[in-house]
Amino acid sequence: MYEDYYRFSAKPFQLNPDPRFFFGSKGHKRAMAYLDYGLSLGEGFIVITGEVGAGKTTLVRNLFRQIDAHSLVAAQLVSTQLDAEDTLRSVAASFGLEHEGLAKSSLLKNLESFLAAAARQGRRALLVVDEAQNLTPRAVEELRMLSNFQNEERSLIQTFLLGQPEFRGILQSPDMQQLRQRVVASYHLGPLDPDETRGYIEHRLRTVGWQGNPSFDDAAFAALHRFTGGIPRRINTTSDRLLLLGYLEEKNHFGEAEVNEVIADLKNEVAHQEFRGPTGINHTATSGNALHSEDTAHLAQRIEQVERSVNRILPIVRKILYTVSERHADSVQGGDVPHDAEP
Repeated sequence: MYEDYYRFSAKPFQLNPDPRFFFGSKGHKRAMAYLDYGLSLGEGFIVITGEVGAGKTTLVRNLFRQIDAHSLVAAQLVSTQLDAEDTLRSVAASFGLEHEGLAKSSLLKNLESFLAAAARQGRRALLVVDEAQNLTPRAVEELRMLSNFQNEERSLIQTFLLGQPEFRGILQSPDMQQLRQRVVASYHLGPLDPDETRGYIEHRLRTVGWQGNPSFDDAAFAALHRFTGGIPRRINTTSDRLLLLGYLEEKNHFGEAEVNEVIADLKNEVAHQEFRGPTGINHTATSGNALHSEDTAHLAQRIEQVERSVNRILPIVRKILYTVSERHADSVQGGDVPHDAEP
């Protein structure tokens, strides 16, 4: 869609973590330094915390990209409320090991054998545990016990724990004392400041071939930072919608007005969260079935917001359908006839 309109080689604000788009803000560079230091020790736990969408996963993937793949065997586990044995089973599965129907002793034996074999081959074993704030104390204990697997030189496995800000508080609980003693490096990844927000947006645009079209004025960048709070994932979502607006309305420059227009649309799409009750209405009536005047006003506002969102979406759908039909017509004229087409 807008990639072709602005002549981008790819989508600049995709939500999936991609190390190609890694942006070295002050916080991200410092976090990378902590990760490098932790890796140089070759043991223990490395803890990275940050808000949802702060870039923790992208940070780790960028680190992996810098490590020789032949010297690294890595697995990722997105933690949920697993019990101790299920945690071990999930770790084994993450490393591609047999895990179904095995007793805990067999799981541990398979894991130790696998890690020892990797060490003999000169390969570093890393386990990345995402959403670490969801770990139960028993699950944490199982992960800690894995760090006891050692050869004569060092621990056979190193673990990264990625979590939301509340994980810092969890680490201070008495149940986590033994884990804290194994933490070799930790860092909290904060939001981008206004200048970094601008640099982040421009960096992602340049990565896909941006050469100044579309352009942004200073007020647009300031508005983007105010709304997103400097959280990369929020910046991606808002900037993506801004470019979609530009494609739809054929804009080659964005100012504060365009950014505010997109922000209003995004707020409308989640406006139901601001209302009480499943229908957005406070059902406490003043008399009989009559609605309170405040609820009537909320309902009218909600209907207006929905209508405005629909009115904005319809032109986008029409334009997409038109583009698809044009491409199909061009392919047919060029001899690329679908297999199921009639002769």
